[in-house]
Amino acid sequence: MIKKIGIIGAGTMGSGIAAASAVSGFETLLYDISHEAVNKAVDSISKGFKKLEEKGKLTPAKRAEAEANLAKVADLTGLADCDIIIEAAIENIDLKKELYKNLDEITKPDTILATNTSSFSITSISTAVKNNPGRVVGMHFFNPANIMKLVEVIRGEFTTDDTVGAVIHLCKLLGKVPVLCKDTPAFIVNRVARAFYGESLKIMGEENLSAEALDKIMKEEGGFAMGPFELMDLIGIDINLSVTKSVYEAFFYDQKYKPSPIQQKMVDSGLLGRKTKQGFYKY
Repeated sequence: MIKKIGIIGAGTMGSGIAAASAVSGFETLLYDISHEAVNKAVDSISKGFKKLEEKGKLTPAKRAEAEANLAKVADLTGLADCDIIIEAAIENIDLKKELYKNLDEITKPDTILATNTSSFSITSISTAVKNNPGRVVGMHFFNPANIMKLVEVIRGEFTTDDTVGAVIHLCKLLGKVPVLCKDTPAFIVNRVARAFYGESLKIMGEENLSAEALDKIMKEEGGFAMGPFELMDLIGIDINLSVTKSVYEAFFYDQKYKPSPIQQKMVDSGLLGRKTKQGFYKY
C-alpha cells in the first residue's frame, strides 16, 4: 500500500504533483538538486492551499493537514523509504538514467519508480535499474498537475502487472483519471499535440500571422481553452522543443515531427515563456 510519496523535481510539474499528493492525504517528500527551487515550490504550494481555503474548497483543518503532509528533503537519500518515487526531472535521457541508477542503489526493492517523462521510452529508462526493473513505470501528468485529471500510465517491456495496478489505484486516490498506454514515442497526448504546436508554428512562419491571432482563432472557433502559443508559454518553450526533438528522433526523423526554427531561436534567446516572463507573450 502506498503511503509515502517522493517527488524529484521542484519545477512547475513536480510542484503540481506534490500539491495533489499532499492534499490527497499522502506523506509527500519533495526533492530537487536546487534547494532554492524546493523552498520556492513549497512556498508556492502553501499559497495555493491558502487560495483554495479562501474559495471554500478546503476547510482550515484540511489545509493544515495538507501543509503538514508536505516536507522538503535536502538529499536524494531522503527518499529512500518512500513507497513510490515520481520523477519529474528535466527531459534528458542520460540524466534520467543516471538518476535511476542512483535510485536503484538507495531504495527498497519494491519501491515503485515512476517517471513523468512526456516522450522517452520507459523501457530505455528501466535499463538503468538492475534491482527489479519491473518497478519502473511511466506516470505522465499534465500541466497544471494539481488540476488536470488525465494521467498516462505507461507500461514498459519489463513493467509488472503489480506495478501498473498500484499506479492506476494511486491515480484514482489522487482524483485523477488514469489511461494505460503502450511504450511508444510520446505515448498518446504528446504525439497528437505535436501537430497542434508544429502546424501552428508553420502557419506563423508561412502566413506571417501573430501568436495572438492564431490563439484567438483556436479558442473562438476551435473551442480550445488555450491557444497553442499560450500553452507553449505555460509549458515552457524549451521543454516543448525538447519533447518535439525526442519525438522527431524516435520516429527516425519523420518530417511531420520536425522541430520549428522559430522555437529554436526563442530557446537560444532565453525566451522560454511564463517562467522567464517572456515567450510568445510578455508577462
